[in-house]
Amino acid sequence: MSTTIGDIARRIENFAPLSYQEKYDNCGLQTGNPQAEVTGILLTTDVTEGVINEAIAKGCNMIVSHHPLIFQGLKHITGRSYVERCVAMAIKHDIAIYAAHTNADKVKNGVSHKMAQKLGLKDIALLAPEEEDVFKLVTFVPHSHTETVAQALYAAGAGTIGNYDKCSYRSTGQGTFRATDGCNPFCGHIDEYHTEAEDRLEVILRSQDRREVTEALKKAHPYEEPAFDLFRSHIGYAPAGLGVVGTIDKETDETTFLKKVKETFGCGCVRHTALLNRPVKKVALCGGSGIEFLPQAIATGADVYVTADVKYHQFFDADGHILIADIGHYESEQFTKEIFYDVIYEKSDNFVIHYSEFKTNPVNYL
Repeated sequence: MSTTIGDIARRIENFAPLSYQEKYDNCGLQTGNPQAEVTGILLTTDVTEGVINEAIAKGCNMIVSHHPLIFQGLKHITGRSYVERCVAMAIKHDIAIYAAHTNADKVKNGVSHKMAQKLGLKDIALLAPEEEDVFKLVTFVPHSHTETVAQALYAAGAGTIGNYDKCSYRSTGQGTFRATDGCNPFCGHIDEYHTEAEDRLEVILRSQDRREVTEALKKAHPYEEPAFDLFRSHIGYAPAGLGVVGTIDKETDETTFLKKVKETFGCGCVRHTALLNRPVKKVALCGGSGIEFLPQAIATGADVYVTADVKYHQFFDADGHILIADIGHYESEQFTKEIFYDVIYEKSDNFVIHYSEFKTNPVNYL
């Protein structure tokens, strides 16, 4: 069975929902037909003309990028900018372009988590968690079918709370109903007042999963007209957020740690604040432009904050509390391609996934 562009988009969005993106962002499918069959996928950090030419040469009709090619609406496509030229090339060669940016930054096991893994950090937690409103689904199921319905809800995305999945609450009771003419009751008879032993089943779900979960309920439930309620619920856990904090196995001195960072991320240079002559044990990280989360990094007791795009005056804000290390925007996000590969790849696929070999980092070091 062929895999479509839309299928790949759904795999990515199941991992990093579009609802997680920042308001300024433009994640998702930017060019291409979602019904088209995938012939090959090229993974990249940025979309440039060189990347599109690479996709053409490798027979890839889909590019998955971290940074969106199109951030704002285009009023013209006349080739006056690299964005316009790339869009024209993609359309001409039937290449779909998909971007997962701040949603991939925020999601669990996203960009900053990958950075932490590369540095071998342990006990990784979100640096700037974002709480979200979720929904609670309550339904009533005959006891014989409770587990079947619950498993269907889990498969549709319900029942996850933090690092736990397949979470539910169940209680027993009695349901009553009378089937009228035209009904086909699972239990009881037409025009009979019937009492049935039922379980009350409750699960949590994300807002974007409401349709899929309710459809799964109706399909798995044995009743013609399953009763259920959806309640908006703020349960106070953070499923997503920017940046992470973790610890290294063995504390080390600052210079040794900075050299490891430089080697791990292949940095042309590491811009940093004055050394504090304190051992490094706890490390905060945020891929891309993350200096706004410096207060959170300090509050966690981190010894070092690794991020990018730090301005001159912002280095002063460390104020002796923490060591700031700016490793470069591209350098901090370059391993996002590995995240995409793990999310997209399935053994049944009949196309090849390539890592882009084209250097898209616009910053060079002398």
